[in-house]
Amino acid sequence: MARRGHRPSQASANRPRFWGRHAVTAALANPNRTVRKIWGTREALAALDLPPVVPITYADAADLGRLVPADAPHQGLVAEVDPLEDMWLGDLLLEGRDDQRPLVVLDQVTDPHNVGAILRSAAAFDALGIVTQDRHAPPESGTVARSASGALETVPWIRVVNLARALEEIAEAGFWRIGLTGHADQTLAQAMGTQRIAIVLGAEGEGMRQNTEAHCDELAKLPISSKVESLNVSNAAAIALYAVAAR
Repeated sequence: MARRGHRPSQASANRPRFWGRHAVTAALANPNRTVRKIWGTREALAALDLPPVVPITYADAADLGRLVPADAPHQGLVAEVDPLEDMWLGDLLLEGRDDQRPLVVLDQVTDPHNVGAILRSAAAFDALGIVTQDRHAPPESGTVARSASGALETVPWIRVVNLARALEEIAEAGFWRIGLTGHADQTLAQAMGTQRIAIVLGAEGEGMRQNTEAHCDELAKLPISSKVESLNVSNAAAIALYAVAAR
């Protein structure tokens, strides 16, 4: 399969800092993640099985608070890490060629809390991975890692230059691309069938762009009450992933 839609190799100017027990321990457990340094309280560090090569600095809670955004719940642990290496979309599609795991495609979803929550749902419902546009998605960060609760280390995250071309490649791999939008005439359950599913979700507020909708096989909506105009994109992703898993 042609290697298209590869994330540009642009190194981050700064290494991200993760905080909180789940994010830090998941980073340590990921063989593909390089942890450069850890700060922590003696109590929090004592609970970890730390590799001897990772530099450790003991610190109190107030010092840790100065290493992370204001009011970040660090739980006594902060780690400086290298971003994960780039991954080819074609390699991910090849990995999932023999199973029914769904894909999640995000069109300009920029809120790191939402992306982290979607990663967590993707892990919970065994999605193959998530695909985002490189220039319109948050970088790896402590906020994403915290919201993902460890899933940033386990769910493949593919960043592509051109989302429309990526959707074409996803279709060539045998996925049925369903775009979630409130103006669709049918529900997700009516649109799914038995094919492998790629769920496509649009940005917070604006929804999917027209060109993204044009690269979906079908559009569908969630059967929500008229009392609510729409759902947060991370909530919609979780419900859609459950629907795919339960069909």
